[in-house]
Amino acid sequence: MDQNKNLRGDYSHINDDYTVAQDWASYSAAEHDLWRKLYARQKAILPGYAAPDYIRNLEKLDAADEIPHFGRVSEKLHAATGWHLVAVPGLVPDDVFFDHLANRRFPVTVWLRKPEEIDYLVEPDIFHDFFGHVPMLYDPVFADYLAAYGAKGPEAIAKGGLKKLARMYWYMVEFGLIMTEHGLRAYGAGMLSSQTETIYSVTDPTPNRVAFDLERVMATDYAIDDFQKTYFVLTDYQQLFDAMDADFAAIYDRLTHRPAIDPSVTLAGDQLYHVHGDENHTITMPSGDPAQLRHA
Repeated sequence: MDQNKNLRGDYSHINDDYTVAQDWASYSAAEHDLWRKLYARQKAILPGYAAPDYIRNLEKLDAADEIPHFGRVSEKLHAATGWHLVAVPGLVPDDVFFDHLANRRFPVTVWLRKPEEIDYLVEPDIFHDFFGHVPMLYDPVFADYLAAYGAKGPEAIAKGGLKKLARMYWYMVEFGLIMTEHGLRAYGAGMLSSQTETIYSVTDPTPNRVAFDLERVMATDYAIDDFQKTYFVLTDYQQLFDAMDADFAAIYDRLTHRPAIDPSVTLAGDQLYHVHGDENHTITMPSGDPAQLRHA
């Protein structure tokens, strides 16, 4: 398949919906050992940086000791929020991806990175997909949001709004932050499956942290090969679900002839969360009136 010739996974035995058999028994002892190392290393840095609900849901998965079996996880996940995991060889076409999400099927890559890729790899592997994404599928509001997001895919493809919709996934699923009662926390899969960006996203004063606004997110460009220059911050996951009621077609139309926003800049109307090292987090509204938040 020419469209997949540069992708890492084995696409030779895919079904029509790009799913494959996980073939759990084929994972080697060395792969299970690497999984344990990745899991233990990443879990150790979560306290104080990851959203509390993400941490609670990760514990429900009970996946620290070996590469997880998708079927067993799906039984528990479906009972909680109606979602299933489906095995895929790697990245899948946009229309297929949206269809899976809209029908509460989350695609998880079957292959695991090599030991020399423990810190960075280009394509998402099973560790990124499972450790990063699956815990949030236990949250009922976030789970409903993700299904509603998937249902927006066909319209985006038809209206030429795919890039705008993709930014919503990038910023709010892969690299989202949320303000909790304990302070700023990460819930996005992109940072939570990365040792260094988890800490960076919460404590480093360098990047912009902008309060969530749907159109602002969809208009903002992003980098795939470096830490993010902008993160968007939720007050709760309900914001994402509620945003799905917006007229996305009208947003696509408005943004069609506008240049993408450089992620290194802020706009006059942005509500910014200013981080001062590890000591505290302060939110400054456009009026400039600071509201001190709890220690993170």
